[in-house]
Amino acid sequence: MSLTGKTAVITGSNSGIGLGIAWELARAGADVVLNSFTDRDEDHAIATEIAQETGVSAQYIKADMSKGDECRALIEQAGACDILVNNAGIQYVCPIDEFPVDKWDAIIAINLNSAFHTTAAALPMMRKAGWGRVINIASAHGLTASPYKAAYVAAKHGIVGMTKTVALETARDPITANAICPGYVLTPLVEAQIPDTMEKYDMGREEVIEKVMLERQPSKEFATVEQLGGTAVFLCSDAAAQITGTTISVDGGWTAL
Repeated sequence: MSLTGKTAVITGSNSGIGLGIAWELARAGADVVLNSFTDRDEDHAIATEIAQETGVSAQYIKADMSKGDECRALIEQAGACDILVNNAGIQYVCPIDEFPVDKWDAIIAINLNSAFHTTAAALPMMRKAGWGRVINIASAHGLTASPYKAAYVAAKHGIVGMTKTVALETARDPITANAICPGYVLTPLVEAQIPDTMEKYDMGREEVIEKVMLERQPSKEFATVEQLGGTAVFLCSDAAAQITGTTISVDGGWTAL
């Protein structure tokens, strides 16, 4: 399908899942607005590369997703937001009785609160344009839990709940709201963790991927950023116009267990 004439704002998109989604939306014809909390030459260079390779308009806007006013300013500075992909997120692993308060606050702010602020700012634009898609990147942890990830699990469950609420509030508009729930995805960050995990468990690459990293992912394969991007593009299609308020798991069967 063609998304020509649509503008997509993707938070946390200078690498990993967010960048993969930005590329696929651009390949489908959408103008894209990339975002992260840094303001480096290489951040802007990514937008330039996307624009040159796909022919769409692409820009990078610095905004700290832990700050509500900057989340809203991102949408305003973008100028248009037909497709909002709330992807920004961080992680910290620790038993709940030892969980640092500052880490809890940061995870809730970036993983959950940011989506509230950007959605609140984007919906009036979507209603004015007469079309919109809110796509929240949740997680398998938005549907199930793991130990030592209290803040992350709480935030991702919150994202799923907020998605349902937004869908109900926009049900009579040509706007949908859905959550994509990835399992383990092969991003540069995950790839960088493999050597250390191999050393820790004294295992080869394939063994540590299957037995440690993908222990809960029945397919024993990572999802890819391209697959998540393709799912986002599908949710923007006419075929998905009546898909709203739900979750789509891209987790190799994790949440089927």
